[in-house]
Amino acid sequence: MVFRAVIDADILKDSIEAISTLVDEAKFKLGPEGISLMAVDPANVAMVSFELSSKAFDSYESTEGEIGLDLIKLVNVLGMAKSSDKVGLELNEKTHKLSISMGGLSYTLSLLDPSSIRKEPKVPSLDLPVKATLNGNDLRKAVKAAETVSDHIILGVDGDVLFMEAKGDTDQVRLGLTKDELIDLTASGPARSLFSLDYLSDMSKSLKKVNEITIHLGKDYPIKINFMIANGNGKVGYLLAPRIES
Repeated sequence: MVFRAVIDADILKDSIEAISTLVDEAKFKLGPEGISLMAVDPANVAMVSFELSSKAFDSYESTEGEIGLDLIKLVNVLGMAKSSDKVGLELNEKTHKLSISMGGLSYTLSLLDPSSIRKEPKVPSLDLPVKATLNGNDLRKAVKAAETVSDHIILGVDGDVLFMEAKGDTDQVRLGLTKDELIDLTASGPARSLFSLDYLSDMSKSLKKVNEITIHLGKDYPIKINFMIANGNGKVGYLLAPRIES
């Protein structure tokens, strides 16, 4: 199997951090068109899907195959890179290691056996009635505000308003965004679901640089969050199961 590539440090950092918010290790599918993965967190509550086109790289060459990576180790290595750095990646199939070079530094990262990593989850077929497009920081703001009063957040639609609210024992916080304040909103049915803030907080960390995210909602259904990365040459999707309100 052949894999060698060069990519901007920031693009690779953003990509790996978007995945590592949910899983510590992952199985990447490699091919001539780019890299992809699908993984579920250990508690089977949240799922991440990821695609990075070969166009996101300065140079890219790969045959079909898959590799397992310890994402925590990789995040730590990439933390040494400056924004201006280019990161070189090359697979040594004989030694089962990934060579990483950047800014004069070179690392050798041992690969994980792909068969030891959790199997790819089956993506449930969901027809969710609400689709809202908004700035990533609007969701981050709602999540940060909700964390001050509760460990859960309700997301839903009331008429032409997308709302996010959290209720504690004594306090309450609510963010309402009208259709005019959103980039887009289409609703063909009711939507109101309760979610764990632990997960949404982790997911929202990846949204600080994202101008546009799309969320899909239903009534007591999972939330889907989709956004583009790498100047439109990559995409990330999250799926989070709801908590059922008592």
